[in-house]
This record gives sequence, structure tokens and C-alpha cells, in this order.
Amino acid sequence: MSDGFDRAPEQTRPLRAPPSSQDKIPQQNSESAMAKPQVVVAPVLMSKLSVNAPEFYPSGYSSNYTESYEDGCEDYPTLSEYVQDFLNHLTEQPGSFETEIEQFAETLNGCVTTDDALQELVELIYQQATSIPNFSYMGARLCNYLSHHLTISPQSGNFRQLLLQRCRTEYEVKDQAAKGDEVTRKRFHAFVLFLGELYLNLEIKGTNGQVTRADILQVGLRELLNALFSNPMDDNLICAVKLLKLTGSVLEDAWKEKGKMDMEEIIQRIENVVLDANCSRDVKQMLLKLVELRSSNWGRVHATSTYREATPENDPNYFMNEPTFYTSDGVPFTAADPDTWMILMMRWTQR
Repeated sequence: MSDGFDRAPEQTRPLRAPPSSQDKIPQQNSESAMAKPQVVVAPVLMSKLSVNAPEFYPSGYSSNYTESYEDGCEDYPTLSEYVQDFLNHLTEQPGSFETEIEQFAETLNGCVTTDDALQELVELIYQQATSIPNFSYMGARLCNYLSHHLTISPQSGNFRQLLLQRCRTEYEVKDQAAKGDEVTRKRFHAFVLFLGELYLNLEIKGTNGQVTRADILQVGLRELLNALFSNPMDDNLICAVKLLKLTGSVLEDAWKEKGKMDMEEIIQRIENVVLDANCSRDVKQMLLKLVELRSSNWGRVHATSTYREATPENDPNYFMNEPTFYTSDGVPFTAADPDTWMILMMRWTQR
């Protein structure tokens, strides 16, 4: 059975032992022996390696991806396989985004030349971003980059327009999805969080060069929150909490600029759910913590206290400025939760 390394056929050659002291050595005169002492060299063992052996790659490294990536998508049977391979690569190694995205976009510009190919590209990225939770943020970054760097712009719409059309398909069935079965709701929640990431990452450049967010996504997120709170099942409420922790501060700032009180209405909605909805105690606690987070200006340090000056002693929102993590059950925790934090730190040190 192969051990994962290809080797050249081994050469079988009998190995001779080094000569012993009893072996006869030709007699030499004393002067010759003094001038040229005999040196006995042990025979060198035959190496099992070969110059013709294939190149070695570390475990988990995909040589096929790298070679095909450098050569372009023409080395793949289909565009779908090339794109999917790159998406899987980003999922496993998100740190490679900055170094490889430019070449990826250039390759796509040579391969995506039809409406159908562009539609297929959008669908592949959308499916990856909504089926793998950890890819929603990376998928949003990828969508933003491609929306500015793909040159194809067919009559059916450019990359960003087709992406928003794809999202609208899911958005239009939000009410049915929020009250659907568990599988349907789970798929809906993935869409909601991906749309939140898109709102934060998708940049729209105006005619004067200014960069703004897509207002249509802002309106969409407001309606998605309505759908979630109108069906106050535990998983719907957990999804709403995650979305608001992700986008709440940005949404409220945008609404305030327009003189809207949407966030006040959402907070009132949350308080009503806590009082009346038949949700679990843990979820109600999550909702109350979210209300508390918003009351502290989403954990942002006040202008009177710089970041260096903020400490657990002088800033009651100190821990709220830390990143929020979620357990496998969707329960959030931060550095302010010492028991859970210590468990996590112990796991990290044991790796």
C-alpha cells in the first residue's frame, strides 16, 4: 500500500561489509607506507530517492490547483470546476485572498465571455457563501472585488446587478421561508447573514468617485428583520441577533442620517418579543444583551475616551469592543464571559 510518496524502483545491489583487521593487505615497503597511508572507506549505502521522482508537496497542499491556477481556466474541463476549485481554496486558506484575487479576476476576464457564464459565476459564489457559514464574509469581499474588476457587462446586467437579482429571488420568499420547516429556515438564515455581509462590503462608486453602500440592501435588511421577528422561533431570533450585532451600528447611523427611527422600532420589537414570545430563556437573554449593547452605542468607545485610555475599570463598555464569538449552538460570548472564554483559551493552548 502506497504511503503517499512516489519513489523510483529500488536498486538491489549486495552491500559489502568494511574490511576487517584479518583481511590481507598487500605488503608495502616502509617508506611507501609512511608516505601513503592506507585509508579504508566504508561503501556508501544506495539512496532510494531518484531525480525522476515527482515533486514533493506538504500534506494538505493541492498541487493541481496551483498548477492549473497559474495556467488559467483553460486547463479545467469547465469554468464551473475552475471557479469552484478557487472558492474551496479560499475557504481553506482565506489569507490567500489578497495575493491571488487579482490573478483570479484576470483569468475570469478571459473565460467569462457570455451571459450564461456570468450567471453561472454568480450562482457558484452565492451557493458557496450561503452553504458554508465561514465563507459569507469572504464571499462578500469577493463579490465586491469582482463587481469592480470584471470587464464583461452584457445586456442582462453586470456582475453586481446579477448578484442583486439573485439575492432578490431569495428575498421575495422571506415570509414563507421564515415560517418554513427547519431546513428552509436554516437556508434562509444563511441568506440573511450573507446579505448583511454584502451590505457592509459591497461598495458602490458614484459618478463623482464617492463610495457608498447599496441603499437597496439597507431596505432589504429592514424587511428581513421584520420577517424574523414576526415569526419568533428560537432560530429566527438568533439569526436576528447575529444580523444586528453584525450591522446594527452601521444601519442605525445610516437611518439617523436620513432622520429615520427604524432602530428605535426594532428595539421596541425586541422588547415585546422578550415579554410576550414563547421563546427559550437563553434566547431571551441574548435579546436583552443585544438591547444593552445598543444602549451603549453598540459598544463603541465614547469620543471623550481614546482607545488607549479605555480599560475595564474606566470604560463599562470595554469588553463590548472585543470581537464576538458564537458557540456551536449559536450562543454568543465575548471576553466578558470568563467561564466560556477560559474554556476556549484552554482549547487553543492544547492545539
